[in-house]
Formats: sequence, structure tokens, C-alpha cells
Amino acid sequence: MKKYLKVWWLYTINSFEVQLNVRWGLILFLFAKILRFAAFAFFLVVLVSSTKVLAGYSLDQVILFFLSFNLLDILSQLLFREVYRFRAAVVSGNFDFYLIKPLNPLFRSLFTGADLLDFITLIPLLLAVAYFINKLQVVGMINLVGFFLMLLVGFLVALSFHILVLSLGILTTEVDNAIFIYRDLIGMGRVPVDIYMEPIRGLITFIIPVGIMMTFPAKALMGLLTWPLMIYAVLFVSFLLYLSLKTWQFAIKRYSSASS
Repeated sequence: MKKYLKVWWLYTINSFEVQLNVRWGLILFLFAKILRFAAFAFFLVVLVSSTKVLAGYSLDQVILFFLSFNLLDILSQLLFREVYRFRAAVVSGNFDFYLIKPLNPLFRSLFTGADLLDFITLIPLLLAVAYFINKLQVVGMINLVGFFLMLLVGFLVALSFHILVLSLGILTTEVDNAIFIYRDLIGMGRVPVDIYMEPIRGLITFIIPVGIMMTFPAKALMGLLTWPLMIYAVLFVSFLLYLSLKTWQFAIKRYSSASS
């Protein structure tokens, strides 16, 4: 673990130094992230202020759903940014070098392009989450434990999806469209999935686990998530993670290097 943490840190610093080469681009990218976040937050405030409730949730609760979504989304982008560059590594043949070096190729493909800009936006986001948790004033220790458990489950769902995208990249050399589909799907979790009609609500909760990723953490915090659903989420993510790792192993065995 110490070895991989050191390697991750070195790659992260190198990635950030590359970003610093174009400082105006760096500033504009950061500004765009903040603007997009603020614009959707403003939309939620206007929407809920005019209707008083959204799917039975108050304004503070809806904002907490939105913050929970962004917490998982930014954390996954921070850690898994290298996935967005994986196609170039496969097409150019650089993935050959991932396989021959004394470093797990899955770790190299997932974690070695961390984006520190996301870390900058993560800090105020954590403060905002803490503020709105405090505003609820009804959060007990059990709810907090459930919240962090569901955050971990949501993170593992995101990890599994990114591993599946990497596997698809090896088998088909296609990554970008799969990532865009993933981002469009999780975008449905910006608001509580309760606003969707059946069967869409059931589909994005129990089949495509957007609800598990983005809605379950906030619901657990509010005491609105039952233990059977928590157990289902843990079992589901365990199966999904196992499936993604098996798919990765399958893809690696069928990888044709650039020299082939």
C-alpha cells in the first residue's frame, strides 16, 4: 500500500504540473466547474422555492441530495481521471508498457491521472455538506453510519463502472462514448430519484444503480432508507465489483498489443 500511495502521489504531482503549463486554461476550467455547480444549485433553489417541496422533500433536503451527488461525482473524477485518457494508451500501444512494468496495470489505468482541480472544489463541497447536515438537526449516529456506508457503496459502484469502461476500451478501443453514457446516466441522480415515474424509478435504482450511488447516501442520512435496501445495495455492489474485475481479467487475456 505504501508503494502504491507513493506512486499515486508522484503521478498526481506530474499531472498537476502539466496542467500548470497552461494557467489560463486551468483558471477557465476551474471557473467553468464552479459556474456549472452554482447554476444548477440556483435552479434547484428557484424550483423548490416556487413549489415549496420537490417529491415530498424540502429545499434543504433537495440541496443535500444535490451535494451528495456532487461529492461522489467529484471524488470519482478526482481519482479516475486517467480513464478518460485510456483509449489513447491502447491505440498508441503505450498500454504494452503498462503490462511489463512492476505495477498493477489496473491501478495504472485507473488512478495515475488524478485531477487536483477536483480536490480544490472538494473542500468547499465538504463544508457545505457538513453545514446542511447540521441544519437537519435530527441526524443521529446510526444515520451518519448509514450515510458513510452508502457513500462507500456509491464510490464502489463508480469504481466498478470505470473498470468496465477500461475493459471495454481493451476489447473495442472505445472509451469516450461509454464514459459519456455513464455521465449522462449518473446525471439523473442530481435530484432525488423519487421524482421519476415508474418503471424509470425502479430501473435507475435496482438495475442501473444511479439511485444507489446518488440517492441512497442522502436518504440514509435522513433516516429514510430501510435496512433491507442497505443490505441490497451492499450485495449489489459486491456482485458488480466482482463482475467488473472478472471482465477486466477477460479483457486482459484478449488484449492484442500494438505489435500484433
